[in-house]
Amino acid sequence: MQTLIAELQGRFPALRFKPGVSFAWSPETGQIIYKERAKSANSVWSLLHETGHALLKHQNYQADVELLRLEVAAWEQARLLASDLGIKIDEDHIESCLDTYRDWLYKRSICPNCSTKCLQQGDFVHYRCFNCHTTWRVTTNRFCRAYRSTKNVPQRV
Repeated sequence: MQTLIAELQGRFPALRFKPGVSFAWSPETGQIIYKERAKSANSVWSLLHETGHALLKHQNYQADVELLRLEVAAWEQARLLASDLGIKIDEDHIESCLDTYRDWLYKRSICPNCSTKCLQQGDFVHYRCFNCHTTWRVTTNRFCRAYRSTKNVPQRV
């Protein structure tokens, strides 16, 4: 892992890497966080993916579907980096990672009242059903289960 980080820092001196408990890009601190002792191919691919976010200067997202677009773009950038470095990223791994976001987005979009699939409305945390007009709130945390709550959400007719 340290060899790859050294190579990436040599190519992109502005990048900052920090050991942590998981792989992530922090737009707030401008750091790529990585698992220090990780040695698997998946870890290399994750580091390239997070580096992709950094190189693309990804910031926070405003809508669920925007997050998916950012993830796809970061994997495209990771493919380019991998190619330049002589690394092959397993396409099934990329699709599996993207599927976690697709599944998350899908679960959030299901109306808790009638199961119609809907789009996010207005702000980041609200959905509204096109069919039964139920409005629900979802968590802002993308790492937890896709909870949908209709409690304390004003219902629009």
